[in-house]
Amino acid sequence: MNQKKCPQCKNLILLTAPTCLYCGRPNKFVTANYVKRKWDNKYNKNKTYIHKFLNSKKFLLIFIIFLIILFVTLNK
Repeated sequence: MNQKKCPQCKNLILLTAPTCLYCGRPNKFVTANYVKRKWDNKYNKNKTYIHKFLNSKKFLLIFIIFLIILFVTLNK
């Protein structure tokens, strides 16, 4: 297992660990991905519920059923 010393508290941490277990300092090798996923408020706020619903399979199913019902009622 690859380990390195934390620059802040000098304890050994894994290279793949997102933060130091002892002081909480972010690991510089995974900081960019870790910050984007966990701490970046703009990244989290951009994911709206409407956007998730429009990309879901349920929306496609409801839309297809709506089109079928509309098509059947217009043909009568």
